[in-house]
Formats: sequence, C-alpha cells, structure tokens
Amino acid sequence: MGMEERPNRVASPATPPPAPRPFLSELRFWLRDLFVAAGLAAIIIVFLYQPVKVEGTSMVPVLTDQERIFINKFVYRFEAIQRGDIVVFWYPMDRTKSFIKRVVGLPGEMVEVRRGHVWVNGKELTEPYMRPDFYDTTSYPATRIPPDHYFVLGDHRSSSNDSRVWGTVEAKFIYGKAVFCYWPFDKFGALRTTPNGSP
Repeated sequence: MGMEERPNRVASPATPPPAPRPFLSELRFWLRDLFVAAGLAAIIIVFLYQPVKVEGTSMVPVLTDQERIFINKFVYRFEAIQRGDIVVFWYPMDRTKSFIKRVVGLPGEMVEVRRGHVWVNGKELTEPYMRPDFYDTTSYPATRIPPDHYFVLGDHRSSSNDSRVWGTVEAKFIYGKAVFCYWPFDKFGALRTTPNGSP
C-alpha cells in the first residue's frame, strides 16, 4: 500500500504593510493645514476685507498714490466711527466714486476750519499726523454736524477735495476703515491711524 503523498506546506507569517515614511506623513499633515489656512484666509478676505487702490495725494504721507490697502468692511457694525479713523465712503457728489479721508468731526459737534486748522467746539484740534507744510489757507465756517454725519478731511490739506468743499458724509455711505497696507512692500503692515486728535 503506497503512502499518500501530501503537498509540502510552509506557513508564511503575515507581512505587515510598510510603515509610512515620517517625512511623507509630516508633509501630508503640513499640506492639509496649509490648505485649511489658505481657505480660511480667502474667506476672511472676501467677506470681511476688501483690497482697494489709493488714487491721489490727499492722504500723504500716511497713504500715497497707487498704494494698495485692505479696508475692513464690517468693523463699524460692531464699533462706532472714531475721530482719527481713515475711512472709505461713497463720494457725496457722485455715488459711483469712492473717496478716502480722515474723520475729524463727529455727529453733533461744532466744526470750523481756520486757514487749514480744525477747531472743534471752540478748541483747536490736535493733529499729530499732520505735516506743517501740508496746511493751507482754506477756511470753513463754524457748522454743527448733523446726526449720523461726519466731517472728513485729507491729511494733505492743500491737495484735498473734502468736507470743506462738499460738506459732511452720512454714516450710511461710509463702508470701510483702512486697516492694512500690502503694497509697496516697504510699507507692508497695519496702518497707524492713531493717535487720535483731541480738541
């Protein structure tokens, strides 16, 4: 009687999958975080901030011609407009155009301009952002600012079309506050719109 032939079997141990390389694992997580951060940044820029280009010299030296800045479009939903803020608004004489100026007079205040110098409620306004050679000889009679209106001026008084010419700006037409410069690179950073002047 012949012996039954049985096939030879060799037990092969289970081979675990190779462990991921540490560098590739870290790279994957780094790229994921980068995409998330970029997405959040895009959402913030689109919905909270707006890039604008400055045209003209009325806000020199803080802002120069062709400078690129971001404006915060929602800040005034949570806080009041302050004296010293640099704001962007629809030009009262043509709602299709935007202007950028500094707030110097608040609702209810009595504002007067004497040869380029601002007086609020009978006291001269301290304006540390002004250069002495940028004052001009333009005057504006003492006027009470209506409710929800603001008196705005350029920092370069001799080169600015502002409230001395066309009056105050209604709050509903102010749609942003200048907060950040991103071009040119030598001015990259937050805009220093303070210290606020005080009468």
